[in-house]
Amino acid sequence: MGRIGVLLLNLGGPDKLEDVGPFLYNLFSDPEIIRLPFRWMQKPLAWFIATRRQKTSQANYKQIGGGSPLRRITEEQGAAIKAQLGELGQEANIYVGMRYWHPYTEEAIAQLTQDNIDKLVILPLYPQFSISTSGSSFRLLEQLWKENPKLQSLEYTVIPSWYKQPGYLQAMADLIVGELERFPNPDDAHIFFSAHGVPKSYVEEAGDPYQQEIEECTYLIMQTLNRPNSHTLAYQSRVGPVEWLQPYTEDALKELGAKGVKDLVVVPISFVSEHIETLQEIDIEYREIAEEAGIHNFGRAPAPNTNPVFIQALCDLIIDALKQPNLKLSQAAQMKKRVKMYPQERWEWGITTSAEVWNGRIAMLGFIGLIIELVTGKGLLHAIGLLH
Repeated sequence: MGRIGVLLLNLGGPDKLEDVGPFLYNLFSDPEIIRLPFRWMQKPLAWFIATRRQKTSQANYKQIGGGSPLRRITEEQGAAIKAQLGELGQEANIYVGMRYWHPYTEEAIAQLTQDNIDKLVILPLYPQFSISTSGSSFRLLEQLWKENPKLQSLEYTVIPSWYKQPGYLQAMADLIVGELERFPNPDDAHIFFSAHGVPKSYVEEAGDPYQQEIEECTYLIMQTLNRPNSHTLAYQSRVGPVEWLQPYTEDALKELGAKGVKDLVVVPISFVSEHIETLQEIDIEYREIAEEAGIHNFGRAPAPNTNPVFIQALCDLIIDALKQPNLKLSQAAQMKKRVKMYPQERWEWGITTSAEVWNGRIAMLGFIGLIIELVTGKGLLHAIGLLH
């Protein structure tokens, strides 16, 4: 194999406080993050949510230094992969493509089309597949491929998810052990897996395999760990009025405290880099909730970042992908059997599951419209005199 390219996909994060608003707008403009019945609603709603959340998010980013370390860490991971592949005799160009902030996926694609690479490996830095993470990036890449003849002639393959990779499981187990050993009685500490949540409808309506993959990944890490510690899986980062996957992290922490758990090691299972959800949400917000619940020995296993075992696992994934038949972007999504990528299911008349879903969504949009009118003092209800 000649020179290969490796495209690392990730969420992205604001580099500085001024970037927070635009980053949030990009995030909520994605139809795989907020699923709406009409595309024209997406950007106005994204602007409204980003505007309302900007100050709170900026305050959170201030607590971790004023910006996200995600770009820096991802680029460090890319450099480590390049060096490790080089030692294995495989020359590679590494490209970082972020979904919602610089360097955008489009920037990475523009660069790789200028380089003389023989084959591209697309590797999302999300161990578990979700519509809202890998799925969103694959959808964007499919569109870029359709629009660019240079890409259409490029040989490539996709790694859709990799939560079962033995090296990744070992790296996670090693990181957990490192944190457990800080406790006076390591075997007594409760291991608390906290995954990024998604709306429950993604799993039940759209067939997102994320919950199943998270649960299986938790089981495999515990098998790899092979210790007597008890463990819990919960979901964090819930936003909005809809129901998300449960149990919620904050509720599970309170329940463990009520049961008398004193020693806790939190494991950020769906994250491979330190960022706002680990450094601020877990280390500050959830630590405070745990301590209020009586859990006074609160530890947190670090994200894999550039852990050597983890980097070797990613290199093994890349090398294995080069040996297998090419997997296309459309196939990567279809491998997740029932997943409905955007555009989503159509609205129907009658008392049907689809109709109930859309009626709920339309009711939610009406509620959002009312809130916007109350905040801005402008809108249809003001125009017809029902609000003053």
